[in-house]
Amino acid sequence: MPNDPLAPVLYLPHGGGPLPLLGDPGHANMIDFLTRITPTLGRPSAILVISAHWEEPRPTITSGANPSVIYDYSGFPEESYHITYPAPGDPALAERVYGLLREAGIDAHLDAQRGFDHGLYVPLKIMYPDAKVPCIQLSLIRGLDAGAHLQLGRALTKVRQENLLIIGSGFSFHNMRAFDFAGRETRDDRNDMFQDWLIETCTRADLSHDEREARLAAWDDAPAARYCHPREEHLMPLHVCCGLAGTPAKVVFDGYVIGKRAVGLLW
Repeated sequence: MPNDPLAPVLYLPHGGGPLPLLGDPGHANMIDFLTRITPTLGRPSAILVISAHWEEPRPTITSGANPSVIYDYSGFPEESYHITYPAPGDPALAERVYGLLREAGIDAHLDAQRGFDHGLYVPLKIMYPDAKVPCIQLSLIRGLDAGAHLQLGRALTKVRQENLLIIGSGFSFHNMRAFDFAGRETRDDRNDMFQDWLIETCTRADLSHDEREARLAAWDDAPAARYCHPREEHLMPLHVCCGLAGTPAKVVFDGYVIGKRAVGLLW
């Protein structure tokens, strides 16, 4: 129906490896945010996750009916390697996403063998612990070109017409050497400068969509950009979300995770 609400698009921090699922106190703010926001999102028929933890030469979509989970981390307690999230896949949705990318002239690929990485199951185990909602993942594009990820989002605009939840699963601060795994929340001016720039860029109503995308395409010109993202894989899911939504976002999380300030954005 033309007047049906558009599917929500959410960029969220997914934390450090499996730590949010292990009761780590440095993730308390993030866990509270994910718990509180879930009821406001409605009950989607399926969830599409763009994960920071999957890069391919071309955009790739999980298309298996029953994906496994991938323990794509190391050095954590034994219980970390027994986490389960038996949500079904959604091969039909994967085909639709694949078709939209191909229609936009983007070479894409379906992967029926790949499982869910922790960019999906860590936040979703908090948000939808029953694991009943079908899920698919979309990869980033190797090389992490900002413009290519904005274009990837633009190609998927039509999926917002379905009863989906679209999640960009990353982290708006991701400098592994700067995190405080003791969870101490220490003021960091460089962290603040970039988070403030990101909020301004994504939420200002007086920016045109072209201006917003131009700023995001040149994100590494922002204050302290490379301090906050020595490598940008945790930022690129935001670019996909912004390109897909095409409108200003609103801030739904602004708090400390592993001792550093991070934001969550909703379209």
